[in-house]
Amino acid sequence: MIKKIAYILLALLVIIQFIRPARNISTAESANHIGKKYTISASMAGILEKACYDCHSNNTVYPWYANVQPVGFWLDNHVKEGKGELNFSEFLTYTPKKARHKMEDVVEQVKEGEMPLNSYTWMHKNAKLTQEERSAITIWADALAKQIALENNLPSSESK
Repeated sequence: MIKKIAYILLALLVIIQFIRPARNISTAESANHIGKKYTISASMAGILEKACYDCHSNNTVYPWYANVQPVGFWLDNHVKEGKGELNFSEFLTYTPKKARHKMEDVVEQVKEGEMPLNSYTWMHKNAKLTQEERSAITIWADALAKQIALENNLPSSESK
């Protein structure tokens, strides 16, 4: 009986290797990319690219193990969840209130060490942020949240 179950599981494992989720790879930068309207320095762009864009943009750089199922399914779900929370490639589609809130969330999550996720940095060692990079992201995101609030006559986050 155990042998039969093992064969069935092995067969299922082989079969799912042929089922591939669509890849999150765009050929060009989106017209709604955050950088089309807001200033991102070259150093900040580098930090965002190494630590954020795989899950929070329309262009993921996939590791080799994304080709092995069920890991590929898990990664696909992870990227979809990340883009659902914040997508730098589609940032300009957000309402000003939502955009400000997203930047406030960036500040909070980076300060608290919640982003990038530990499960991501285990396999992507270069995505680990130094204290200086954490500080740079929080300063940039905080300034951007305030800029968005000012440009759109939104109440400051301090007055909420």
